[in-house]
Amino acid sequence: MGAAIAKRLLEVGHEVHVWNRSPDKAEPLGKAGVTVAKTPSGLVAGVDTVITILTDAAAIAAVYDGAEGLLAGDAKGKLFIEMSTVQPVTEIALAEKIRAKGATMLECPVGGTVGPALTGKLLGVAGGSKEDFERAKPLLEQMCRRVDLVGPIGAGASMKLAINLPLGIFWLAFGEAYALCRHLNLDPAWLVELFADTSGGTNVLKARGSAVALALQSKPSGSATFDCDNIRKDFRTMVAEAKELGFGLPMAEQALAVFDQAAKAGWGGKDCTEIPAFWSTSHKA
Repeated sequence: MGAAIAKRLLEVGHEVHVWNRSPDKAEPLGKAGVTVAKTPSGLVAGVDTVITILTDAAAIAAVYDGAEGLLAGDAKGKLFIEMSTVQPVTEIALAEKIRAKGATMLECPVGGTVGPALTGKLLGVAGGSKEDFERAKPLLEQMCRRVDLVGPIGAGASMKLAINLPLGIFWLAFGEAYALCRHLNLDPAWLVELFADTSGGTNVLKARGSAVALALQSKPSGSATFDCDNIRKDFRTMVAEAKELGFGLPMAEQALAVFDQAAKAGWGGKDCTEIPAFWSTSHKA
């Protein structure tokens, strides 16, 4: 996602600097005209706005707080846009650190995968002040087809977890639905198209139905853009946040258990579009 966002910003005319915890992932961007920074603090020194999209709270701490982290040098006046999918408390704590450095932070986790990121069609849910949102909005509108301010810091994280919950559960629900009609031996591509046209069809099935159909036929469906392990991480985060709020998420907890089964069976790095195939191949009569 980070690489796709960088390519999008370069395409629309920005001077882009990048840094990645895995240096080899940044090399192709360097060949494309992006400046590859040697350290996070070095990146901050060369830009006005810093965008981060990281795996989890531990990754955020490592990248921001390290000896050569994003906040190790002079960050005064900089704008930080934080796009990770984490609990609200993580974003709130980070915003306090950034403000202590004389800088500004807006959280804006995004919905969408690599394809929408490359074409500026992500969905952004921002948390922060109205003033900071207006400052970041021209840049966000070049990355997102829609971006909304949903409340103060932490609100964006809450909304992103809420948005991802039914999406994750859908992949399992579709796998179970397919298992009910698999014995009819219908063309998977036709079947997916039919489901997409029903009242239970989702936007993601309409957008990525061809990949789902290929996976149901045990054919390569393309590289992973949102894999099983990342969905598991999101479900764990949702369950932890609900616990903080004083309630449980029984459907999310059950879905997490199934994704854990998939990971143990070697599906952890496979794309979400392949999860229905996991369920149907693992539960044959």
